[in-house]
Amino acid sequence: MVRDAFALLWIGAALRFAFIVYGEWQDAHLEVPYTDIDYTVFSDAAAFMYEGKSPYLRDTYRYSPLLALLLLPNVCLHPSWGKFLFSAADLLVGYLILKLLQLQKVSQKYFAMYLATWLFNPYTFTIGRLVEAAIWYGVAVHFRIYPIIYVLPILLILSDNYVKGANVLDFSNVNAQAAEKHESVDNVQSSCSIANHGQDITSLHKKTHKSILGDCFHAAQCLNRHRIQFGLISGAVFFLLTGICYKLYGTDFLHEALLYHVTRTDPRHNFSIYFYYIYLHQNYGFSIIERLVAFIPQMFMQVVLAAYFFKDIPFCLFLQTVGFVAFNKVITAQYFVWFFCLLPLILPSISLKFKWKGALCMALWSGAQLHWLAWAYLLEFQGKNVFFQLWLASIIFFAANMFIISIFILSYSRNNTQLDSKTSLSIPAHHKKSE
Repeated sequence: MVRDAFALLWIGAALRFAFIVYGEWQDAHLEVPYTDIDYTVFSDAAAFMYEGKSPYLRDTYRYSPLLALLLLPNVCLHPSWGKFLFSAADLLVGYLILKLLQLQKVSQKYFAMYLATWLFNPYTFTIGRLVEAAIWYGVAVHFRIYPIIYVLPILLILSDNYVKGANVLDFSNVNAQAAEKHESVDNVQSSCSIANHGQDITSLHKKTHKSILGDCFHAAQCLNRHRIQFGLISGAVFFLLTGICYKLYGTDFLHEALLYHVTRTDPRHNFSIYFYYIYLHQNYGFSIIERLVAFIPQMFMQVVLAAYFFKDIPFCLFLQTVGFVAFNKVITAQYFVWFFCLLPLILPSISLKFKWKGALCMALWSGAQLHWLAWAYLLEFQGKNVFFQLWLASIIFFAANMFIISIFILSYSRNNTQLDSKTSLSIPAHHKKSE
């Protein structure tokens, strides 16, 4: 029920407050701090800004100055201000998830279960309309540049047939169209061609995967006023904010907040499969080609996922984000929040039994990460030389992510709208259309 879902929001707020208080105690008394090092970086950057200096005087601050601006009360009010601010953002995300589930026309009795996957996820304790969507997309890309990967599915779905008379955030419209027109993943690509070229669906069944993907790319190139409007507005917002920050902080801002992420090579241990190679070669330097080559598999995966699943935006963005993080040159724990916030939105789209595959995915992902953390503890806190073992743990973690993506894709059912099984994380294979 909706009432139960709102009760979860209050429980989530109370738990976040309790963890903030506990975190203050752990930071002061235990060897392993509760507060992530990134929060210290944010606070130090805010302190420089409070003194009228550049936040980029703080080494490793690689974010928009807007973040340091939001955390100024860390300096003049209380160091935990930012923790309460981030917790409030978590709760806001939870509220938005609830609203999006309503737009998807998911049965209300499952709202609480889906919402709980965000509100009570341990990682989240420690994140209307076309014009508004374009504005916020521009802000998001400026604030954290990784949402740029979502531009392809957004542009693909902004066809005249979809936007006409529809709310661009009403995903139930997409699911309904897909349920009526398509029975397989192959046919999803065909819908792109149907919307933009008006071809007969029977002839599209005979097309190869290559030609279907070609239609999708052609559709992306077909300009309509919705795509132009979205691109101009989101681009204008991004360049306006970026221009203001450049005026204030110059090339330091451009390098630290934007360009650095393109050519980043971090020798410190992290979840990425690339970290060990970077660690071994850090003293020799890296050419621009070496810095950029890691983007090839990463971007290829983005294009393929967008072309296949753009008709279901939540599911597409989730897969894109998991794939982007898994293939990234640097992976820290905060990156996991990027896709956890999308998880409640895709559960209505997959038929995944918790008793078997659901529990397997949870155990595999958590086990692979705990295995990595055990080696990281030996390296960071015990000073043991376990870089090679840690790299092997990173490969295992990468394989776990790829396996889970595969399971989700195989369990994906475009015809799902309601649950009928108490042991299911999401919707069974059969479909009951919402009138």
